[in-house]
Amino acid sequence: MMSDGNLDLPEILTGEHFTTGNHATAEGALAVGCKFFGGYPITPSSEIAEHMALRLPRVNGHFVQFEDELASIIGILGARWGGYKSMTATSGPGYSLMVENIGLGMMTETPCVIINVQRGGPSTGLPTLVGQQDIMQTKWGAHGDFEPIVLCPSSVQECFELAVQAFNYAEQYRLPVTVLMDEILGHMSEKLIIPDRSKIKRVNTKKPNVPPEEYLPYKPDKDLVPPMAIAGDGYNIMVTGLTHDERGYPVLNVETQEKLVRRINDKIRKNKDKIIILEEYMLDDAEIAILSFGSVARAAKGAVNRAREKGIKAGLLRLVTIWPFPDERIEALANQVKTILVPEINYGQITREVERTTHGKTNVKGLFKMGAIHNPQEILSEIEKCT
Repeated sequence: MMSDGNLDLPEILTGEHFTTGNHATAEGALAVGCKFFGGYPITPSSEIAEHMALRLPRVNGHFVQFEDELASIIGILGARWGGYKSMTATSGPGYSLMVENIGLGMMTETPCVIINVQRGGPSTGLPTLVGQQDIMQTKWGAHGDFEPIVLCPSSVQECFELAVQAFNYAEQYRLPVTVLMDEILGHMSEKLIIPDRSKIKRVNTKKPNVPPEEYLPYKPDKDLVPPMAIAGDGYNIMVTGLTHDERGYPVLNVETQEKLVRRINDKIRKNKDKIIILEEYMLDDAEIAILSFGSVARAAKGAVNRAREKGIKAGLLRLVTIWPFPDERIEALANQVKTILVPEINYGQITREVERTTHGKTNVKGLFKMGAIHNPQEILSEIEKCT
């Protein structure tokens, strides 16, 4: 069993463990090469910071507890420009404090990872109980136009795997990536299998392939992502949140804004088919579909199994990637099923997106709870009402 108190753990763990989602997330970050954690403790994510504080020195990494979440997000942005893969962990109130500088990370195209272990809100809310109320904040929290990548695990194993995936997306597309966990996942204990290090995919940002005098820090390749030099590489770099040209120099006119903002959006929009991850369960002949994510998806799968036992043709579409949103797949599903049922621990954030993408082609019904997870019977009862 993995424990924060075990100081004899090796640099990179392998094999089978019985551990929590928070610890699994930390180990996933370490396995993919995270060497800097900057954060401020907040329930229910604090165990991630505690685990990283113990583990990072053993892999020649660095842990800094900052004075607040504003400093934390700035710290991990700066650490990445210094050459360290970096991460922070927080919950809803802390994420709210970070959003301005998440926007800075989007504008400066700085790879990093933010883990948000959601709890009940608004405001201080329910620090020790579950929530899924930060969905829209991860998309629209910061001002300006940008396309985020947000991943949502539903098991301890996926907490590890999606931490790895988040770093790889961050490095490949050069942007902050958020992993949206929740209190239940953070604190539940399950089996975790960590593969051999050779089997863990690691993506690193592209390095410049031109001499320093020819390097333009924000000149993109054909994939719309610029190669990234870091401080100390011998290249001139300029990092600013102002609208900037390919040199990184502020240029405050419409033409530069148009070119830059379209590109930082299109590098995600044009690659969304490579980014979006979905799980489909018993959808081939389904007449009623449950669309779910995170810890609730576990109860949703149980409800599908119970419905099938009763002869009801139900299926599950689980969102592993929340943003970019899988518009085309949900629109296609709307052409197949009579009803899409959306259980979520909020007051209808994903339900509204499903309504938007189905264009009225099928019935969309939300099933909302606050501060507690649905159980399979509750979801089954709603399925039966839809038949």
